[in-house]
Amino acid sequence: MQLRYAFRLYPEPGQARALARAFGCARVVYNDAVRARRDAHAEHRPYPSLGLLSRALITGAKKRPERAWLAEVSAVVLQQSLRDVEAAYRNFFASLQGERKGVRVAEPRMKSRKDSRQSIRFTVNARWSITPGGRLSLPKIGAVKVAWSRALPTVPSSVTVIQDSAGRFFASFVIDTDPAADTARMPATGQTVGIDLGLTHFAVLSDGTKIDSPRFLRRAEKKLKKAQQDLSRKQKGSKNRAKARVKVARAHAQVADARREFHHQLSTRLIVENQAIAVEDLAVSGLARTKLAKSVHDAGWGSFLAMLDYKAHRYGRTLTTIGRFEPTSQVCSACGHRDGSKPLDVREWTCPACGTVHDRDVNAARNVKSAAGLAVSACGAPVRPEPVLAQREEAGSHGIPTAGRATQRHGIG
Repeated sequence: MQLRYAFRLYPEPGQARALARAFGCARVVYNDAVRARRDAHAEHRPYPSLGLLSRALITGAKKRPERAWLAEVSAVVLQQSLRDVEAAYRNFFASLQGERKGVRVAEPRMKSRKDSRQSIRFTVNARWSITPGGRLSLPKIGAVKVAWSRALPTVPSSVTVIQDSAGRFFASFVIDTDPAADTARMPATGQTVGIDLGLTHFAVLSDGTKIDSPRFLRRAEKKLKKAQQDLSRKQKGSKNRAKARVKVARAHAQVADARREFHHQLSTRLIVENQAIAVEDLAVSGLARTKLAKSVHDAGWGSFLAMLDYKAHRYGRTLTTIGRFEPTSQVCSACGHRDGSKPLDVREWTCPACGTVHDRDVNAARNVKSAAGLAVSACGAPVRPEPVLAQREEAGSHGIPTAGRATQRHGIG
């Protein structure tokens, strides 16, 4: 399994200019490749191969005066940009033919220097290295200062340098994890849990534990509003407007970082404590189009479930997802009586069949666990036979990439 470990970079002014030059060169090669394929399609010609694009857009272009500045950056960066185009078209055609799951992928578009994210990738061929002093040495850029928050478990296979909308630089290392080390690090446990995700409480566990929703966006709305107002008052094209735009981006980045950290801490805790976890398949994209859209986006359920997924796969845990139409809020978890749907303002109800008083969310979490075949009733009696937990090689993969690559910024740590 592959993970990404990201660390903050602090380039010097000259290094920042070199990175900006590399971002621009990679972007130009990417756009030239997209344009070449579009022209071939319009003229009913076969798409040019990766080798042909490399000779025309990199090797040949460096010899022309109008593209001579491509020689100022590492050739590996430009080659990886062409591979990104190849992967983008491969995903587009796979989605077009129904071979790729999930939301339909659009045709590759041109990149802009105003995009919120710029990136370049260095593979082993680029001969990048980590210096004895802990700096990241990149070809034709130099040794960049890195804020190491932890040690890399193995030698990385590649590094991607990213600049986000707030102007921050990050180095994202691709690491191949060691299954034996992961197993030793996370011993088996006999605990199982069902989780009911919500807005008032971010998560309610089947054991009755309630985890409040931090509501990072709601808490930062006043600060975000002021920053956005300051931006709107600046003249377009001015330096003050550029500074104000960075302030807005940094405010949003702080919210996103805090939410991501909360998701990582909670998902890690659940993986450590439980051998099997049951969750509900939420229609997040549908809920994000309702009047609760802002709260749904603020909760970030999709990101949290993705973290649970790859961490469960990495550490040999079982993550079970039940259908979104399972009546978890309508069924008594003690006797199984179905009492019908209830308005959202009903947070507590009494089962007419057995008289058990239920907290709506705790009852739903227990039913999620029961529907996954992991549960016992409130009185301790088994609802259904306990299943045999899947072995590591039988566990489900991450889902998005077929190779099981998880692209989260952090692993467990």
